[in-house]
Amino acid sequence: MVCIDKSRTGTTTWRMLADERFANPVGNVQGGFLAAFADSAMGAASVTWAKDRKVFSANAEMKISFFRPARVGSMLTCTAQVVAGGNLAAFVEAEVVDDEGKKVARASSTYLLTPRS
Repeated sequence: MVCIDKSRTGTTTWRMLADERFANPVGNVQGGFLAAFADSAMGAASVTWAKDRKVFSANAEMKISFFRPARVGSMLTCTAQVVAGGNLAAFVEAEVVDDEGKKVARASSTYLLTPRS
């Protein structure tokens, strides 16, 4: 996973090659890897939401829906955006698309923000 854009506050975009190591027996990326991909993007988005504050971001809950298989060999892109938030929590959504721009998954999560020094 590589972060390719974090230029906008509260938004990050990540890319990942769907490697065969992440495949189930029928050749699709396992849902847990897609969830981890979305979690990484959403967690990073919540940290950028904090702007000048240094914070730890902890996932408190997460929901993910899968729309189509992510095939091994495809390049996946995940864009995450904070949709609401404050000093203690950020509510974040993410969308994963394949290299054809087709929606693979959508996730939402709540992140708890705690100060760090």
